[in-house]
Amino acid sequence: METKDGGNTWVQRSIPSAEDEDFNYRFNSISFKGKEGWIVGKPAILLYTADAGETWERIPLSAQLPGDMVYIKATGEKSAEMVTDEGAIYITSNRGYNWRAAVQESVSATLNRTVSSGISGASYYTGTFNTVNRSPNGNYVAVSSRGNFYLTWEPGQAFWQPHNRAIARRIQNMGWRADGGLWLLVRGGGLYLSKGTGISEEFEEIPVQSRGFGILDVGYRSKEEAWAAGGSGVLLRTTNGGKTWTRDKAADNIAANLYSVKFIDDKKGFVLGNDGVLLRYLG
Repeated sequence: METKDGGNTWVQRSIPSAEDEDFNYRFNSISFKGKEGWIVGKPAILLYTADAGETWERIPLSAQLPGDMVYIKATGEKSAEMVTDEGAIYITSNRGYNWRAAVQESVSATLNRTVSSGISGASYYTGTFNTVNRSPNGNYVAVSSRGNFYLTWEPGQAFWQPHNRAIARRIQNMGWRADGGLWLLVRGGGLYLSKGTGISEEFEEIPVQSRGFGILDVGYRSKEEAWAAGGSGVLLRTTNGGKTWTRDKAADNIAANLYSVKFIDDKKGFVLGNDGVLLRYLG
């Protein structure tokens, strides 16, 4: 879907280079920087546009890619970072003709090597991520498929760093705050914020009125203001950097689960739900 009026109206677009009679592709991630854009999907497909999506070119991919591509980020001119659900991170600077591996081993190999270091739940690891999120400065946080531990990666590191979760309940999703710290959501509706900025294993629970529904995503509009969204139309807002959250009634009458919160800048924000529900931030 494409909008040319800031999100007021959306038009469905077809991409001829992704229409293959033998495959029904599922697009997992899209990212633009200026007029350059990228899409990754499953079965393995990579699309690139240099003209703001007017035309899309299919870029060939190696059949040896470990895992499914779940995330892509446009980082600069002809440049992008791509992540698979097995923890491979690839970087291109020539519009996808060549990719350089930023991580030297799979997450499974890292865990096999470090399983004696006491990462709880590592022996149950099924080899894939449940979620992965990138910070503006290129750090990543990923949640294991069962939600029993999480992993981080910073540019320059040879492999992912596994971390024990200090919380009894399993992790639903994790991401980056505007101040560089981490937020963490657990199954059943709990919200936690890491102490300090940067990567940490110390988290503090923040009381929220999620009515027992799971919170699925958090999006920051600024360092002080953020929104959290979840099951059954739960929409929460903080204006003090996450210390306290209040329910926003905007979605109370919407019978949808809200999956994703995204702010393009401090004036443009969206919340995406199932059944074609899209909320637009009005200020």
